[in-house]
Amino acid sequence: MARLDVRCKVRIPVRVRLWDRNEEIVLETVMRDISLHGALLSSSLSLEENKTIWLEAYLPDFGECVLEGRVIRKGADGVAIHFVNIDEASKTALWNFLKGKVSPLYECPYCGNPELINGRCDRCGLSTDIKHDQFLQRHEEEVVQWCSEYLDNATDELIAEMEKLETVLEQSSPQWIIKRIREIIDEFIEKAKRIEYKIHDKSILRELRMRFQQRTDHIFSRSYLFNRVRTWPQGYQGDYKTLETIYRAMPLSKGLGYYFDYIAINSTLGQAVRNRIKRVETYLKEELMRRKSPRILNIACGSCRELVKIAPEISSSRARITCIDNDEDALAFAYSRLSYTGAIAFIDFRKYNALRMFDHEMNQTNFEPQDVIYSVGFFDYLQSDFLVKMFNSLYKLLKPGGRLIAAFKDAERYRPQCFHWLADWDGFLQRTETDFIGILKEAEIPMETIRTEKEDTGAIIFYLIDKKI
Repeated sequence: MARLDVRCKVRIPVRVRLWDRNEEIVLETVMRDISLHGALLSSSLSLEENKTIWLEAYLPDFGECVLEGRVIRKGADGVAIHFVNIDEASKTALWNFLKGKVSPLYECPYCGNPELINGRCDRCGLSTDIKHDQFLQRHEEEVVQWCSEYLDNATDELIAEMEKLETVLEQSSPQWIIKRIREIIDEFIEKAKRIEYKIHDKSILRELRMRFQQRTDHIFSRSYLFNRVRTWPQGYQGDYKTLETIYRAMPLSKGLGYYFDYIAINSTLGQAVRNRIKRVETYLKEELMRRKSPRILNIACGSCRELVKIAPEISSSRARITCIDNDEDALAFAYSRLSYTGAIAFIDFRKYNALRMFDHEMNQTNFEPQDVIYSVGFFDYLQSDFLVKMFNSLYKLLKPGGRLIAAFKDAERYRPQCFHWLADWDGFLQRTETDFIGILKEAEIPMETIRTEKEDTGAIIFYLIDKKI
């Protein structure tokens, strides 16, 4: 895919901020080869690929500019950063700065063609009149068209390869089929990443993703799991039946769909989700063993799988566990499952919208002070500003010495494109350790009360927050 941005060779001092193990790190370096989409930093910086950082730079004549970036590679030429979530004001300021620094173009910056006629490339047809007031708008429209055609070609290739593969299923080994499907998917995901690199407008990206999903529905709908995460049969993303399929780690489809199920179940995040439920089970067991008659609140409880194996500890501790969810089917499923254990007498199920739990006074009215508050995956789906209010109110609902257990998916440890393109599962937000710490700080939770742990893949981080006695 051709480069669709104009780079400026200027060098600017920049301050880099990032979080590592709950500690803020500040570095001073130089940013160069700057475009609207990214830049290069000094190769001496020790930054992991996919790490999210914040760049603070002073643009002469345009003032301070703060950019969120993600490390996409590190090489001898420097650390390559892709700008993400760039707002309109920052984009305009950055472009006006770059425009004033770019020399007149004597060849196309996209394809290298020297034939430029009236501010347009004679070969690729793209606008090259950098100084024109409307250049940025025209350029972005051309980029969208370019990416749309690029996506259509990538979609055609994926469909053709999958259909070809289906004709040899009977004659091929399962290991080879799995390997080949992963290769086809990986090839497409890399192309999807390039499209996301070029287009910042989320609504346009959403349209492109929907078009891809419509064109490939006849392929991926053969998978029980992919069909669920594309159609949301319970009316929302990440419903308890979808998660139960991942927990059981058992493909439910036939033919090509079987292999799609298998690959999804055994993806990094699929493994992480199974590790998460086991880790929550362990945390709760420890809490039950060290507390007497504890009050425990399970928010957006889903299927309550984590409570089944620790039913003896629930009974012996005489705990009182309140499980809330807005999905009546999930509550009925959880009740039926736990009714076969001796712990059912100690568990209350309540239909309740967890989105109401941002207000402390309302929480006090509807719930008693709690020894333990937890949620298996709900917090990932909440906007950060709302989550700040919720954490603040939940922390206040804890008894002195109580514990809040919060799990988050770390976007630096998995490929979100798999869930945004192959599936329609973008409800869980792409956040990093930097984001999580920022949320907890803003929620006025003391940093010294927080302990972090990761499950084995590293894709899910647990924040164990203890309220001071």
